[in-house]
Amino acid sequence: MMRAVLEMFRTGLSSSNFWKVASLWLLCLLYVLFQGGKTSIMLFTMVSLLAFYWVAGGMGGIKRIRGTRSLSQDGNRPILLKAGDQVQVRLHIQPPRFMPLPYIVVREHLQRHNGDSWIFEDSVVPNFNKESTVIYQTPPLERGRYVFSGTECRSEDIFGLMKHKGVFETGGEFRVLPRTVFIPNWQLHSRNSRQAGPETAVSLSRRETTQINGVRDYMYGDRISRIHWNATAKTGTWKSKEFEHESLPKTILVLDAHAISYSQPAQFELAVSTAASLLEYGSRERISMGLCTLGKTVRTFAPAEGYLERQQMLYHLVDIHADGSGAYKERLEGKRDYFPPGAFFILISPLIDNKLLGIMHWAKMHHMTPYHIHTGISGQTVYRQGSMKTKLQERGLKGVTVSSLRDLPASLGGGRI
Repeated sequence: MMRAVLEMFRTGLSSSNFWKVASLWLLCLLYVLFQGGKTSIMLFTMVSLLAFYWVAGGMGGIKRIRGTRSLSQDGNRPILLKAGDQVQVRLHIQPPRFMPLPYIVVREHLQRHNGDSWIFEDSVVPNFNKESTVIYQTPPLERGRYVFSGTECRSEDIFGLMKHKGVFETGGEFRVLPRTVFIPNWQLHSRNSRQAGPETAVSLSRRETTQINGVRDYMYGDRISRIHWNATAKTGTWKSKEFEHESLPKTILVLDAHAISYSQPAQFELAVSTAASLLEYGSRERISMGLCTLGKTVRTFAPAEGYLERQQMLYHLVDIHADGSGAYKERLEGKRDYFPPGAFFILISPLIDNKLLGIMHWAKMHHMTPYHIHTGISGQTVYRQGSMKTKLQERGLKGVTVSSLRDLPASLGGGRI
């Protein structure tokens, strides 16, 4: 109790109201000692009771407040949040019992992994011995890891003379995945692609299995044993059986996270969203896909088709920064065992200089199929024009340019959303 009184005394040193009340109590005490009488005793008693109320409020009032927090999205508990989503927060507050508080000002602090923060403040009139609820909604959130700091509650006595503050911890941490776009098709993995290039050659070289995977239109050269007679009779046009192909080669997404590569934060966000969208595409198409990020440390994830492995890659992209440095080829060479021969080497980077040629040449020298996804800002067409495009074509290298996430499906050959 003495510690609480001292704490209240220390917090009240900066309050002029505290010194006013202390001076009033001291004057009443002197009035009783030197004047005496019923009037002085009654006045001193009233001031003492008021001072006791203030001390009790400082010890067991707002400082003993407790609460819990719950998150929801569209009325349901959020499972996977993506960039652009909003979260509704319900803060259930349990005020102290038998301590009248005219109001409570609640202050919430939400902090992002990169240092950005948001402050939400609201007031509530507590019900006696009943739980009060504060409901608010966050703005659209970008990718990242978010954590709530301690909830600060402030109130004052019924006379408005003394202010008290309390803080309680309820925990609360959640992640927001990168923004993604649906990719219906990727010509790199399409066996029906008409594009020339090493990626198509690998795709077309996959042998068919004996498992029927559907029906397609008859193509000149199909054997008679391949004709689907029932479908031909029903449709009136020649139809052929479609067989499943052997699994595609492993695909490695290499995300450039060097600080010097990105002139604008939006460029890096586009690169991260591109990688996340391709991971989702690989999950739907059951493609063995891995991830390598060239950040401050080189982080690798082995190619896999499983859901848990894919979620680990996505969670890694939640709070990644463009903080890498050093020579590209040396850093890749340090993870040489991670890149299997025959794999697709998908470089996601805004590079358009000789560093790009060096990386692509390194992948080709290690018997991989290099492919470049250039993440450029709107209006940047250096990659598609000039000497760099010519140099890539001369070396038999392929790639696409993406200036916005919305253009990614069309750039990969799957049509525009």
